[in-house]
Amino acid sequence: MDNNRIEGAVRQVKGSIKEAVGKIAGNTHMQAEGRAEKVAGEVQSKYGESKDTVRKTLK
Repeated sequence: MDNNRIEGAVRQVKGSIKEAVGKIAGNTHMQAEGRAEKVAGEVQSKYGESKDTVRKTLK
C-alpha cells in the first residue's frame, strides 16, 4: 500500500475533526480549513490508489 493512501486517510480524519470542532464552536474559518484539509486528504488518497494501480498493472 502506498504511503500517500495512509497519509491521505489521516488528513481526511484530521480535517473532519477540525470541521466538526469549527462547527461546534461557530468558527467558520476553522470549518473551512477542516473542509480543505479533508479534500486534500481525499486527493492524496486517490493519488496513492493510482500509484498502486500502476504498480499492479506493470507487474
